[in-house]
Amino acid sequence: MDEREAGKKRSAERALRYVEDGSIVGVGTGSTVRYFIEGLADLRHRIEGAVSSSEQSTALLRQHGIPVLDLNATGPLPLYVDGADECDPHRRLIKGGGGALTREKIIAACSRRFVCVIDRSKQVDILGRFPLPVEVIPMARSHVARQLVALGGQPVWREGVVTDNGNWILDVHNLRILDPVALEASINQIAGVVTCGLFAARPADLVIVDGEVRD
Repeated sequence: MDEREAGKKRSAERALRYVEDGSIVGVGTGSTVRYFIEGLADLRHRIEGAVSSSEQSTALLRQHGIPVLDLNATGPLPLYVDGADECDPHRRLIKGGGGALTREKIIAACSRRFVCVIDRSKQVDILGRFPLPVEVIPMARSHVARQLVALGGQPVWREGVVTDNGNWILDVHNLRILDPVALEASINQIAGVVTCGLFAARPADLVIVDGEVRD
């Protein structure tokens, strides 16, 4: 295991400390979260189950014997653990490299504590080096792309990718995001946008970097 993977694993294992007995845990998507799910399997008899942000994570949770529950039936969650593609010093994130941004954003909104687990390569001073994913209704792809160009980005259709919600993704390049909250609101107001991968209005509550809690 290289140092980057080791950092992901340390972060995921540290996040297990925040799992409460008898609770339902919100679980995200991605390579770092896979380590969290592996650790959660050892605690499965202490929790009621998990709410999953993707079909991929659902399959992995069930493989480890962890019940997967419907968010509509659980109500608010005490904890959501997920990774990120970028994280700035204010715990604002870019997510969605794996295409699960909409479900991730919903679970984050329903959770009392959002713990983001990353390795140090995901830390940035200003968001935007990683292309910003935007989930769109298929018929609105060209319209949304034109609006994103007007906002200063260069959208690229992630061809061949269909989200778990049946939609498409535009990855927006060449952004230097100085006001993530404002840009998130602007993009989300475009007709045909389901949501964008900026987690700024609801940032992470806690960020764990290479196993260490970041102040």
